[in-house]
Amino acid sequence: MTSNGFPILDARIGHWPIAGSFTISRGAKTEAVTVIAELRHGTMVGHGECVPYPRYGETPDAALSALLAMRDAIASGLDRNALQTAMPPGAARNALDCALLDLEAKRNGRRIWDLLGRRAPAPCVTAYTISLGTPDVMAKAAAKAAHRPLLKIKLGGDGDPARIAAVRAAAPQSQLIVDANEAWTEANLESNLAACAAAGVTLVEQPLPAGNDEALGKIARPVAVCADESVHDRSSLDALRGRYDAVNIKLDKTGGLTEALAMADAARALGFDIMVGCMVATSLSMAPAMLLTPFARFVDLDGPLLLAEDCEHGLHYEDSLVYPPDQALWG
Repeated sequence: MTSNGFPILDARIGHWPIAGSFTISRGAKTEAVTVIAELRHGTMVGHGECVPYPRYGETPDAALSALLAMRDAIASGLDRNALQTAMPPGAARNALDCALLDLEAKRNGRRIWDLLGRRAPAPCVTAYTISLGTPDVMAKAAAKAAHRPLLKIKLGGDGDPARIAAVRAAAPQSQLIVDANEAWTEANLESNLAACAAAGVTLVEQPLPAGNDEALGKIARPVAVCADESVHDRSSLDALRGRYDAVNIKLDKTGGLTEALAMADAARALGFDIMVGCMVATSLSMAPAMLLTPFARFVDLDGPLLLAEDCEHGLHYEDSLVYPPDQALWG
């Protein structure tokens, strides 16, 4: 603790092997690289974790540098409210915002949802992700996960109707979300949506590239469509009306839980359903997002289930049921 009573900030990069590999339309990876922020105040430590995302020009080294550049500001008393303008939205701010919240809870001896006046999270069903592959490979993965009530299927553009049909045949009872990760085009949009409708898909996530999704507002959508790459924080909500039915809120996009909660309130007021999502990361990244689950229609917080090993005091999962974090983990 600094002499004026404010916390000391430190940060580091973490490497977490993935169980197998994780493949989406933009490529595959075999490990999750995270950046962890730590705020020390006496004997207490507040923690936050983020996943810098190349899609938005972020790298672990740059996020680490951005965090370490905030050391003097934190030591001078920068609080969570001031942080919202001191750093731009993104992964680095997310880690620091969540660390400040964790430390706030520890210093007050209360759970963070009580301090924020929010509903306490309860155990809830999370989606389980099936990586992109050939229809046969995806069908085999779906068959192994067919006991799970909600599956999220990564798609890749060409050949997606066959992938959707193969997964549905392998997991006939599971609710399906499909995630195209911007890989569809205006030319195949309607045929792919029709394939989703025929397979009883519940939700289609980000079918068209962000910034080139006008066609969604010009067609009759037979399946609900959720924005992911097209939505970041509250400022991006207005442009989505008429094109999307739901928004995927990820803390690495909003720049932390503080903005994520405000964004969820604003999105609901505009009539959007809420999906709470994640990157592939440890339970430390999932824990703050659990505060969004009481009003989320869809929960996708399966990151730790995709890792070979989770962080200490990780979230408790019973198949697809995820439980709120213990104080030993966060909040």
